[in-house]
Amino acid sequence: MGEQLTEGDVKRITDEINHRKLVERPQILKELKAARAQGDLSENFEYYAAKRANNQNNSRIRYLEKMLRFAEVISDESKDDEVGLNNTVDVYFEDDDCTETYRIVTSIRGNSLKGLISNESPLGKALLKHKVGDRVEVKVSPEVSYYVKITRLDKTGESEDDKIKQF
Repeated sequence: MGEQLTEGDVKRITDEINHRKLVERPQILKELKAARAQGDLSENFEYYAAKRANNQNNSRIRYLEKMLRFAEVISDESKDDEVGLNNTVDVYFEDDDCTETYRIVTSIRGNSLKGLISNESPLGKALLKHKVGDRVEVKVSPEVSYYVKITRLDKTGESEDDKIKQF
């Protein structure tokens, strides 16, 4: 089974594929043709740079198409008072006596440095389907766990900062 993606993730990936095919690929091929026309290819840096850019672009397109082909599309719908995908939550960590804010996203968008945690991470799994005020056990392994409390839930859509053009 492949990655779990929401409809929004599928749209973003499709948009990136189209951009790479319709905008970047023609530009790269134009640069490749111009570099080839310069003559001797054995010491032509522009030719090798354009060839490398073309290979990277084509590789990225294949990767994204394969991701879509094997993806499991999941819903980001949840009850109004429950934590779900694309929701922002404030979480109080009892052991550390601190509160942190996270948005729960699919694994391909996860980025802990930006406060985006995966629905497949131990914390993401534990928070899903819980409500504000719930004390939740986060199991890191069969022997290790810790407790957090959900202090706030924001069900609004994505902010501009969360929109990722490239996966």
